[in-house]
Amino acid sequence: MQKDYLFLAIRSLKPNSEFTYKEQDYSTIKWDVLEGEAPTQTEIDAAIEQLKADEITEAEAKANQKAAVLNRLGITEEEAKLLLAKS
Repeated sequence: MQKDYLFLAIRSLKPNSEFTYKEQDYSTIKWDVLEGEAPTQTEIDAAIEQLKADEITEAEAKANQKAAVLNRLGITEEEAKLLLAKS
């Protein structure tokens, strides 16, 4: 299932808002509850890019943590998978 970045971006910019939209299209956003001004398409696009960048950073951090644990244990990823596999 693909992430709904439009929803996540709006939530990050306007956490208390209530809204609907169709087909991931900014132009279809209908604001039911909105404090202040509606975010612009540019602001939402920037928020989406930030969300994606944060995901990449988080994935890299997890990969580094995983590699560090494997290194401390002195085993490879394949060996770890064998140890964790259900028989």
